Amino acid sequence: MEWRDEGALIAVRRHGENSAIIEVFTAEHGRASGVVRGATSRKIAPILQPGAQLDVTWKARLEEHLGAFTVEPQRSRAAQVMSDRLALAGLNAVTGLLSFCLPEGEVHGGFYNRSIQLLDLLGQNDVWPLAYLQWEVALLEETGFRLDLSECAVTGATDGLAFVSPKTGRAVTAKGAGEYADRLLKLPLVLLGQGDADHADILQGLRVTGHFLNTQLVAQLGSRPIPQARARLIETLSRASGL
Repeated sequence: MEWRDEGALIAVRRHGENSAIIEVFTAEHGRASGVVRGATSRKIAPILQPGAQLDVTWKARLEEHLGAFTVEPQRSRAAQVMSDRLALAGLNAVTGLLSFCLPEGEVHGGFYNRSIQLLDLLGQNDVWPLAYLQWEVALLEETGFRLDLSECAVTGATDGLAFVSPKTGRAVTAKGAGEYADRLLKLPLVLLGQGDADHADILQGLRVTGHFLNTQLVAQLGSRPIPQARARLIETLSRASGL
């Protein structure tokens, strides 16, 4: 078995003395893992940095085997994150969630393109946090849970949407919420594509997506916890914003 593809390196772990097992999110083969021989060598070690864009060839005797990768660098994203705490935290959150959420071998072509675009925005801190929030919304949809913020789940109104049901992910107006408002999630305008998308609104949006990552996605994946890299990103964004 053999195939060739390109993708972003999302995880690396040491394997034996000189090798590593890597995970790559690829365009045509989804999340794929394999062994890289000689991964600790001076030639290969600098290539195997999370976020790096790689040209990979995967070979195995049988399709269900772990297989082995040969890798060629296309571009590194290290320069985008080396001296930027928010960019580094963002890179770790994106790669951690991709490794955590996506089944191996399942192709996600459109979401792959969106993820690469997000990684390419690292370091552009004026636009990256909003792009990341929108990416998390897309991640939820890609894994089977879609937020429905088009109208109130109770009244059908399209104006005055103020809350999100923590069970269904549907929007609710203040009138529709009534006495149950304190049990609902606050809906920031940024999730409706409105407002100035300041960091306070983006953080509120991440509370909404985080709720559904924890209640919907974790349940599908055997109750494994969301990677801590996401919490560190939110903490870093909060500190950078003075919130």
